[in-house]
Amino acid sequence: MGRERRAPRRRPSSDGFEADGVDTGGPRTRRTETGLAELVPDRDHPQAWSLLLDGAPQSHVDLADPTRLAFEYQRRLGHLIDLAAEPGKPIQVLHLGGGALTLARYTAATRPRSRQQVAEIDTGLTEWVRAELPLPAGAQVKVRGADARAVLERTPEGSVDLVIADIFAGARVPAHCATVEFATLAARVLAPGGSYAANITDGAGLAFARAEAATLLAVFPEVALIADPAVLRGKRFGNLILAAAQLPLPLAELGRRVATDSALGRLEHGAGLVAFTGGAAVLTDATAVPSPAPPPGTFAAAGGR
Repeated sequence: MGRERRAPRRRPSSDGFEADGVDTGGPRTRRTETGLAELVPDRDHPQAWSLLLDGAPQSHVDLADPTRLAFEYQRRLGHLIDLAAEPGKPIQVLHLGGGALTLARYTAATRPRSRQQVAEIDTGLTEWVRAELPLPAGAQVKVRGADARAVLERTPEGSVDLVIADIFAGARVPAHCATVEFATLAARVLAPGGSYAANITDGAGLAFARAEAATLLAVFPEVALIADPAVLRGKRFGNLILAAAQLPLPLAELGRRVATDSALGRLEHGAGLVAFTGGAAVLTDATAVPSPAPPPGTFAAAGGR
């Protein structure tokens, strides 16, 4: 899978196969409930693929090495998975947003026997991804085709060690998954010592990110934010990772991992994070709006959300 093949007289179809069923290793597309999904091969890694939805990069999966996280936002979430418990210890994880199941694969590889549930509203996307990029044998991953907040509401209290929210409708975080009511639901399902992590995007002015940080600070006593310094200055549109918990976060080790990552990143917490919010109002179900749409050309380089 994923190897380039010479076929001068034949063009691959939209699913990446020639008419006789031979895998061309080219891009594969499928129309799903939420848009046009595309799997694009990574030419540097023969068994790796990027998932795009309507042109926006969503996930990157390396079937040969599920611990290799190519997108910077996924690596930062990977740090939080690594620090959720002692190395290798199985944990209970609730993934809100599935995509190509990259972080579920990562957890299964780094924490064998972990029990994981994924909420992904696009059942067609899940079926296609699991057929094209099968989960490794033994991975205890259950995918539920439902709205992320609905799954969160039905999750038993105190049953999860880590909640990861990577929820996007198109390239925007839905309003109902960014509110204080949503954060309260997430806090409810966490076991003692559990933590919450969220991937969001924002750009100039950072109004959404500031409000989301203020919202989590209204629910959790411990909150931290990780992002590229240029994103934090509002110089470019990009990802911001928020981590929250009732108990102190492993900030020293998290900071070390962020500092040594190949992508430039900055960790904000405490007074610095409060200052970052700039007095932004807490988001509620009555007032929240989706995160801003990416500016035109944001995904031209296909670097991830």
